Amino acid sequence: MQSEEDQKGKDDNVTYKEARVYLDEVSKYGSVLGLDTVRELLHELGDPQKDLRFIHVAGTNGKGSVLAFISTILSEAGIRTGRYISPTVVSYLERIQIDGKWIPEEEFAELVQEIQKAIVRMEAKGLSGPTVFEIETAIAFLYFRNMHCGIVVLETGLGGKEDATNIIEHTLVSVFTPISRDHMSFLGDTPEEIAEQKAGIIKPGCVVVSAPQEPGVRRVLERRAAEQGCEIRFVKTEDAKVTQEDYRGQTFSYGGMKDLNIRMAGTYQIINGVTAWEAVRAAGDAAGMQIREEAIRRGFENARWPGRFTCLREGPVFLVDGAHNADGALWLKKSVERYFTGRRLFFIMGVFRDKEYERIAQIMAPLAERIYTVSLPDETRTLSARELKKTAEFYCKGTVLAMNDIDSAVEEAMRDAEEEDVILAFGSLSYLGRVMEIAATETER
Repeated sequence: MQSEEDQKGKDDNVTYKEARVYLDEVSKYGSVLGLDTVRELLHELGDPQKDLRFIHVAGTNGKGSVLAFISTILSEAGIRTGRYISPTVVSYLERIQIDGKWIPEEEFAELVQEIQKAIVRMEAKGLSGPTVFEIETAIAFLYFRNMHCGIVVLETGLGGKEDATNIIEHTLVSVFTPISRDHMSFLGDTPEEIAEQKAGIIKPGCVVVSAPQEPGVRRVLERRAAEQGCEIRFVKTEDAKVTQEDYRGQTFSYGGMKDLNIRMAGTYQIINGVTAWEAVRAAGDAAGMQIREEAIRRGFENARWPGRFTCLREGPVFLVDGAHNADGALWLKKSVERYFTGRRLFFIMGVFRDKEYERIAQIMAPLAERIYTVSLPDETRTLSARELKKTAEFYCKGTVLAMNDIDSAVEEAMRDAEEEDVILAFGSLSYLGRVMEIAATETER
């Protein structure tokens, strides 16, 4: 029979819904770069990050795809692999995974409750409370330690040097996807200044693996690696030979392995794939592990990353892509022109006002037969549908419509497009999950 004290503790347990409400309240206070607060929080929690080994991924575009490839390969190799990502597309719980499975709601709620108690202790000492991203990072580290993960693949939230994820110590590999202009108000005005921030994740003695970079960025990474006594390996993407491709996926050969299949389309995914391949090889060298060829093959084929040139349905083809900055838009344009030459294109577009939205419109809008602009769920950051319409109209030869909501944009695009046409929703990842839900519902009808 339970004691009265045990029953009281059970009754006081936080539910998943209550945990999310609490985090939503914390998120209203915004973000603060720096490691002091997250260091104190993790110390109150027993420093779970010190019991884990990491592959740390930074960059401007491609981080999520590279992380998906790496973590799936490691899981296929039999290594219990944690995965921490942001932002998410399908579900909030998607951000914390082990071997591709999301953290359960009950465990998430229990860890939030543990962290709430730690924050009370911090505040009793006169310390500042953590941001929501710092709390989420602490939840991930606790969960990965509790579940005895062999390796954690960790995506930076913003930048690198002062990002909460950079509190880690045991980095096997620091991975860099292509670095370009984004989050300039936080990270700097030039690619070199941004690279200085991102290079902060390079830890003493780790292996550094980088996708091809422009010369100024490359020099920054080389200097930081030398300062930390790290070997640095730049991926030679020209060595990758694509043998088959379409908007559903592609086959390529690299590193002595032939006919590697990936189900992620987009010309940029080959860069992401070979960067992941080199990162896995470096992790194996650093940890004294042999990653077998079969695990690499299965990992590439089974890796998924929703919202990155993802085909939702056929007739008409309906794709979503999280191209939210100029560099991402350039890669998206290359993919569209490669796969859909001569076909009518219907775009759904939604972006944050603090992004290079005019440059994105300049790159993409000339391709479209019709564009449906939408406002994003985050009303504090969204560029309104009407404002985006004015910008897109300047570059689009067809029709631009400002839609009342995301649902009506998807429904109208699907009514207007014929079987041989292509619908593409792109921009911020924050609304693509809803687009995917609506498209799936329409398909079932």
